[in-house]
Amino acid sequence: MSDSHTQTHTAPAQRNETELALQGVWRVVVLNDPVNLMSYVVMVFKKVFGYDETTARRHMLEVHEQGRSVVWSGLREKAEAYAFTLQQWHLTAILESDEAH
Repeated sequence: MSDSHTQTHTAPAQRNETELALQGVWRVVVLNDPVNLMSYVVMVFKKVFGYDETTARRHMLEVHEQGRSVVWSGLREKAEAYAFTLQQWHLTAILESDEAH
């Protein structure tokens, strides 16, 4: 009985690692644009990612000062959904393969 109990708890983690190994890690990158106000970008990051004010401002400042910020990384399907959502909010968002993982 303890073996099956252990398997149920470790199987999802193993499956997730396998998915990451097969799919790789993808980054959602927001690029700077001359259109959106800084306060608007902060609000979007808070709504889309659930970031607190400090985290949202830090990412917005990276976009503003460095021209880009990696706002999320993980499985491609979720990364594509985030990029699409950010684009619906009129932010310039792209996907990059995270080859380091």
